Amino acid sequence: MRVLGVDPGLTRCGVGVVEGGAGRPLTMLGVGVVRTPADADLGHRLVAVEQGLEQWLDEHRPEFVAVERVFSQHNVRTVMGTAQASAVAILCASRRGIPVALHTPSEVKAAVTGSGRADKAQVGTMVTRLLRLDAPPKPADAADALALAICHIWRAPAQNRLQQAVAAHAARAPRTPPATPRAPVAPHASKGRTA
Repeated sequence: MRVLGVDPGLTRCGVGVVEGGAGRPLTMLGVGVVRTPADADLGHRLVAVEQGLEQWLDEHRPEFVAVERVFSQHNVRTVMGTAQASAVAILCASRRGIPVALHTPSEVKAAVTGSGRADKAQVGTMVTRLLRLDAPPKPADAADALALAICHIWRAPAQNRLQQAVAAHAARAPRTPPATPRAPVAPHASKGRTA
């Protein structure tokens, strides 16, 4: 399985491609960041992110794209830029028919380090070990993108099995709900005249 991980951001959008499977060695095929100038117009920045991601998709042809799920932060301006870059990544993948998975930061940290509260240094260290690199990828956005790809490779088989089980259960379930049985109605006693 080949996965492009995207750590969305307007100034630095981390990207990393990992190939492998659950229980098999992982290989990094590429890592980097798509950068945009902070003083540029928002529309131009989004176009730059799109063009950068399209180049990564063209070069590496991933089977899946894993994007960090945007979560609420105290800085609304930061979260807005992150959400906009995330939408660009989802759009680029979906336009090509590539399935997209969203993973929360704590889910990624737990998958890679064993703790959902790990800091960026711990994530970088584990990514370096798992991919047998000489040093942690810089900047941290690049390491986070690789961690997203690793998380998806490891979690996808379980998620697929769960989806298949849900689909199988839905296929076995009756299409229309059974009619609710009505309580029997007691016959009314007829008032007849007695002689």
